[in-house]
Amino acid sequence: MIKPFHIHVPQADLDDLADRLARTRWPNEVADAGEDYGFPLKRLQELAEYWRTGYDWRAHEAKLNELPHFTTEIDGQNIHFVHVRSAKPDALALVLTHGWPGSFLEFLDVIEPLSKDFHLVIPSIPGFGFSGPTKERGWDIVRVAQAWAELMSRLGYERYGAQGGDFGSGISTALGAVAPDRVVGVHVNYLPTRPVPGVEVSEADEARLDNIRQLMANRPPYQALQALTPQTIGYALTDSPVGQLAWIAERFAQWTDQPVSDDRMLTNISLYWLTATAASSARLSRETPRANLPCPVPLGVAVFAHDITQSVRPLAERLYDIRHWSEFDRGGHFAAMEVPDLLAADVRAFFASRQAEASTGSSAVSVETV
Repeated sequence: MIKPFHIHVPQADLDDLADRLARTRWPNEVADAGEDYGFPLKRLQELAEYWRTGYDWRAHEAKLNELPHFTTEIDGQNIHFVHVRSAKPDALALVLTHGWPGSFLEFLDVIEPLSKDFHLVIPSIPGFGFSGPTKERGWDIVRVAQAWAELMSRLGYERYGAQGGDFGSGISTALGAVAPDRVVGVHVNYLPTRPVPGVEVSEADEARLDNIRQLMANRPPYQALQALTPQTIGYALTDSPVGQLAWIAERFAQWTDQPVSDDRMLTNISLYWLTATAASSARLSRETPRANLPCPVPLGVAVFAHDITQSVRPLAERLYDIRHWSEFDRGGHFAAMEVPDLLAADVRAFFASRQAEASTGSSAVSVETV
């Protein structure tokens, strides 16, 4: 059963958040620390004070409730999603999937442009926000993809596309693997490519691989903690709003090229805090295997210059049926938030080519834009 859903956080939870922020026990910081030791104290104190005294959750809650929200139970788990139908009855459906530390909020700025041509289904990953918490083992990206396939079936979509970044990329390609007869194509804006000995690449691609090698050799601390001991870090993040704030705000500071407003970032962080899903969202890092399922459906890739890593096309083509490849000189890891115009245009271009191919029965030609 699919049920309409209305966001309303109890006032007691908002009062508790303000009280905890007011009673924060701050650590000291060495002089001129900058970012050498982690997220800067002054910046975090400014964000915490604004969260406590200036940020208005109720205003953002009201704005979010202008969207059509729903919930349904799949595989024993509550699933929250936004469902925006296009004015075009025969429009292709797209399922848009966020990553960590994002949420369905990532896609707010692409809903209007994309819904002109697509029916949009924007779920919250199990364990995240209003789809959380999870209560059992096994919620990896493949199981999430299977849930998405069931969700799209319940909504009556026989053929559809998928798009995502971060974990949303892995879930989208897994969806292509578990429902290849229904997924017409997958578009991603994050596609890690590991170095492969003996494969010749350009000098520019070699520089990208050097960056990937450095990341592989020096696993980020947040990633190691979430992949190894998500419950342990979950205690701190669920009990301390400033801990949750620092945990996610640091990712936004390091992974973005174009600024994301403090209000948008705090709405995203509030979603984690108010639903107490720090631990359950972190479990996705532990549950998900490092190797993805082979994805047999056509793939479109958007590479943003300031993402955590940049994909290397010759390596990606060894694993995927690449039909569309775009490179952009701006934008970071949160492309839908940072450069929604670029992402929406690229998604539209890729799926237009997929629909054209389906109507003519011809083979697609690789597309490259700059």
